Amino acid sequence: MLLDFQPAPVPSLVNFVVGRNQELIDALRTLPLAEQGAASLYVWGESGSGKTHLLKAATALYLSRGLNAAYVEEATDWSRLSAYDAVAVDNVQNLDEDSQVGLFNLFNEFRDAGRPLIVAGRDAPQALEVRPDLRTRLGWGLVYQVQALSDDEKSQALQRHANERGFRLPQEVIDYLLAHVRRDLPTLMGVLDSLDKWSLTAKKPVTVSLLKQLLQPASSPTQ
Repeated sequence: MLLDFQPAPVPSLVNFVVGRNQELIDALRTLPLAEQGAASLYVWGESGSGKTHLLKAATALYLSRGLNAAYVEEATDWSRLSAYDAVAVDNVQNLDEDSQVGLFNLFNEFRDAGRPLIVAGRDAPQALEVRPDLRTRLGWGLVYQVQALSDDEKSQALQRHANERGFRLPQEVIDYLLAHVRRDLPTLMGVLDSLDKWSLTAKKPVTVSLLKQLLQPASSPTQ
């Protein structure tokens, strides 16, 4: 029997757990209104910190405002992006030499036209292993590090995610997740989604006992 699982919420600036990142959120909202030559933003942080969520959320926001916006996460035809009003480029550290040249040219073009360009990477601009000229461009505009969430903020995020999916999440389940699972939010959300699906299949409530059963196969050594 196919179960009617609710899809994961679409990334937005509303469902991002802000924590200490309010200034970054405000900058993303107002970037299209920036003065000409000041419409670029570079965001960096460790894997799982929420950079991809923010870039997809900003792209969706700009589309809702009538801008022709695009999200890019891999090598592409950079010349075609010249037609867009706003572009968000993810994982800049993974771009090959040709793509770095393409992004460098796009950066210059968007800066001259005053169009929003958002780029995300793992490291601060000066620590990126990319072309020196591109590294310099990335540091020209606004630069923000995504600040990690506290345990309380992660707890709030998990509780809100559970509410959006329509199931009750006891605090003791959250506490166990934070103590026994990788602590980045995407991993925690993924385990929570799996727990929700398993509870529906087994027709059992979400409990610590059920979570332990879910985690047991991955943590037990092969006999």
